[in-house]
Amino acid sequence: MTELEKLQTRFGITGLARVEEGMGGLARLSVSTPAADATIYLHGAHVAHYKPAGQRGLLFMSAASQYRTGRPIRGGIPICFPWFAAKVGNPEAPMHGFVRLGDWSVESIQRSADGAAIVLGNKSNSATKMSFNADFELRYHILIGEKLDLTLEVRNTGEREFTFEEALHTYLAVADARKITIEGLENTEYVSKTENLQRKTQSERLITIDREVDRVYQNTQTPCVLEDPGFGRTITVEKEGSHTTVVWNPWIDKARNMPDFGDEEWTGMVCIETANTAENAVKLEAGQTHRLRAMIKSVPH
Repeated sequence: MTELEKLQTRFGITGLARVEEGMGGLARLSVSTPAADATIYLHGAHVAHYKPAGQRGLLFMSAASQYRTGRPIRGGIPICFPWFAAKVGNPEAPMHGFVRLGDWSVESIQRSADGAAIVLGNKSNSATKMSFNADFELRYHILIGEKLDLTLEVRNTGEREFTFEEALHTYLAVADARKITIEGLENTEYVSKTENLQRKTQSERLITIDREVDRVYQNTQTPCVLEDPGFGRTITVEKEGSHTTVVWNPWIDKARNMPDFGDEEWTGMVCIETANTAENAVKLEAGQTHRLRAMIKSVPH
């Protein structure tokens, strides 16, 4: 019996969830419920698809994404941990950390009220300690229902405190990024990565995309509301345990320079990321657990 067959035998639920071979031969969970359908790759615990019943999918996936071991999947919801972007003092370390590059274990799959509840796990080992010398356990709770409800738990299983960064790097699918608006970050200070890390304050009520945007909004816990007139829907991203929100769109030039991203795909996506980075990095004492939660919902117009 193959590993996929063993996982399917142990965790598959007829009419709800199955373990199958996905793109690049990677194992994935395919979930179908009355409320929504979803696909989750065990590689990186990567939510690659979420579609509420009667609506179009909420997540953008690049057609150029590389589905293979040791490479991140482009689009959907990658998990960034234990650092965000390049690792300070070690630019050779993998961008956004290492947990999105390896396989996670399935801990449980169950029916929920209107959907499915999935728990995936990961933990430190000798390889992770070469770049992040800490003992930890991760549990990723994925609730598939009328909304996509994601909770990343980080537990310090060691004997000393450690500090980490994290993000649920959510790629949202939009009809045309140039015509959307994002509300919820007015009067919030941010670092603009496209402007030599200048610190600025969001003066306008609405964020629009008319150039490359890469902003790290600090000290904010507010929800973001995305209006997408082209697809006729409002997407709300709520969060808990997060003090950073990242808004990103690569625009024309950067998209062309990314090998796993189509030249014109930037028009069909925007990232609204639930995170804790830089000054909002998390200090976690021995034996303690931190929870980062994102709740994503779409309402048609």
